[in-house]
Amino acid sequence: MIHKTAIVAPEAQISSDVEIGAFTVIGTKVKIDRGVKIGNSCLVDGSTVIGAGCQIYSGVIIGSIPQDLKYKGEDTKLIIGENNIIREYTTINLGTIEKGLTQVGSNNLIMAYSHIAHDCVIGDNCVLANCATLAGHVSIEDRAVIGGLVAIHQFTRVGKMSIIGGCSKVVQDIPPFSTCDGHPAKVYGLNLVGLRRAQISSKVISDLKIAFKILFFLGLNKVNALEKAKKDIPQSPEAAYLLDFIKFSSRGIAKANRVPPE
Repeated sequence: MIHKTAIVAPEAQISSDVEIGAFTVIGTKVKIDRGVKIGNSCLVDGSTVIGAGCQIYSGVIIGSIPQDLKYKGEDTKLIIGENNIIREYTTINLGTIEKGLTQVGSNNLIMAYSHIAHDCVIGDNCVLANCATLAGHVSIEDRAVIGGLVAIHQFTRVGKMSIIGGCSKVVQDIPPFSTCDGHPAKVYGLNLVGLRRAQISSKVISDLKIAFKILFFLGLNKVNALEKAKKDIPQSPEAAYLLDFIKFSSRGIAKANRVPPE
């Protein structure tokens, strides 16, 4: 299952059924779980753990050192969950000493030429389209969709079940359940397709529509908008999560597009 031209360090811990393609290099501190398939001309290095069932395509570089001048060779980690699809020429860096860990969850589709920098945290069931670029310390929550050629500023959070349109520039936090687009990215309304695919009830979706109107399209400041939303809408888990996400944002929330949703 390991091509004769692959170079696998004797110290690497690799399950017996792992497939490794031609000219791929596996470093000494790597751990690879069962059923993983790694294509040709890949590099897996550093203290990297890859969960079961991942498919890693040609040219991928995983566990490379951070692109951070503060990094001085510390033994930091990269942990990748199960059943991820990582397409051609994606790069995923180790963490830095500041946090010590870059983490990717499970069941994600990471398309070609994407970059996940040091100390990022990716949830489960996310999609990063071609050339999605994440700076250091970015957090992507579950079921988020990042369009192609999107660039996300360091320390930014992208809320769960949100979607960001292609070529957007993200410099502030993207609220959960939102549809965002632009340069810089702005909030256009709810991600209705994502909510329905996640089987969120029509009642909760209706409440979230009201919340988004209050939070983004009435011209209220953050404090007043949060107070009004908390008062005017039922506190479902989704609504409560949305309000807390906005309340505790440190970078600030992406601004609204001028035209309110219907």
